[in-house]
Amino acid sequence: QVQLVESGGGLVQAGGSLRLSCAVSGSIFSINAMGWYRQPPGKQRELVAVITRGGSTNYADSVKGRFTISRDNAKNTVYLQMNSLKPEDTAVYYCNADLRSRWYENGSYYWGQGTQVTVSS
Repeated sequence: QVQLVESGGGLVQAGGSLRLSCAVSGSIFSINAMGWYRQPPGKQRELVAVITRGGSTNYADSVKGRFTISRDNAKNTVYLQMNSLKPEDTAVYYCNADLRSRWYENGSYYWGQGTQVTVSS
């Protein structure tokens, strides 16, 4: 059993900051890439940022220079620091992890339950 639990969402004014956290627990052998996705109201889920186990990162163009993804491998946790927030950043944010529960298994993708981020103008 694997669980991803997000925290840190909320309501913030435009220009403000929030920090999201996602802790992975349960049966874990190894975690490869971890990432954050978001789903704005009435739209499809989209990639926000991803980070490999070695620390390489990739960002959506819309958040480059404003958001920073990081991870603590010892704590099986991924973070998303969001600065200079805009109303268009309003969405449900989901964390994602590509992990193996046992050494002999292939990697599988797991999702958190989502956390709401609302940016007021």
